Amino acid sequence: MPLSSEISVLLLGIDTCGPRGSVALARVSVGAVSVLGQRELEGRSYSATLTTAIAALLAEVGATLADLGGMVVVNGPGSFTGVRVGVSTAKGLAEGLGLPVVAVSRLAVLAAQSGIGSAALDAHRNEVFLRVGQPAGEPAELLAGAEDLAGLQPAPARVAVCEESAARLLREAWPVTELVLVPAPTASDALQLAAARILAGDAVELVLLDGHYLRRSDAEIFGEAAGA
Repeated sequence: MPLSSEISVLLLGIDTCGPRGSVALARVSVGAVSVLGQRELEGRSYSATLTTAIAALLAEVGATLADLGGMVVVNGPGSFTGVRVGVSTAKGLAEGLGLPVVAVSRLAVLAAQSGIGSAALDAHRNEVFLRVGQPAGEPAELLAGAEDLAGLQPAPARVAVCEESAARLLREAWPVTELVLVPAPTASDALQLAAARILAGDAVELVLLDGHYLRRSDAEIFGEAAGA
């Protein structure tokens, strides 16, 4: 259900998908998003530091979990462990507090904060997580290696990247494409992108909230190989 235009809500943003993560708080009303604070998280430590960082950030702005009016969680693509930690924490808090949650793609956040319709993230293994803007319709998001990129024609005119490793792969496949290096997306950027959806009542059903992986886990891949 949409919220009244006179209501201001406190939103928590969570992003644990990349090599570094972050949590952020913003005061949001119709047409305005005011970021109150953000805390950076070291990669590979999210399970141990995420809830502590949320508590510390709330304390910094003089708020508690009970003051939250909703959450925005970046649900991938990225590290399997990082995505799971962020999504699980968001689901646990939302269920306990009765909060609406909006999930956003990290690629969508990167594209929005750069102002460029197409974006790419390093997926390791000589692959990228890729978002390709479409002239009409929804952008496509996929996992792409060198052969996949060669088959995607025409290539986008511009692509936002935040890692040289991703830029290197795209540069080899698409030499004419302009690659724009921008800062890595953060939880604050996710709040800027998705806060309006919370106000509009466009929250995900918690039973359907899951990671946006784009790639199968190693356990799935190697399990199939062992079975074969």
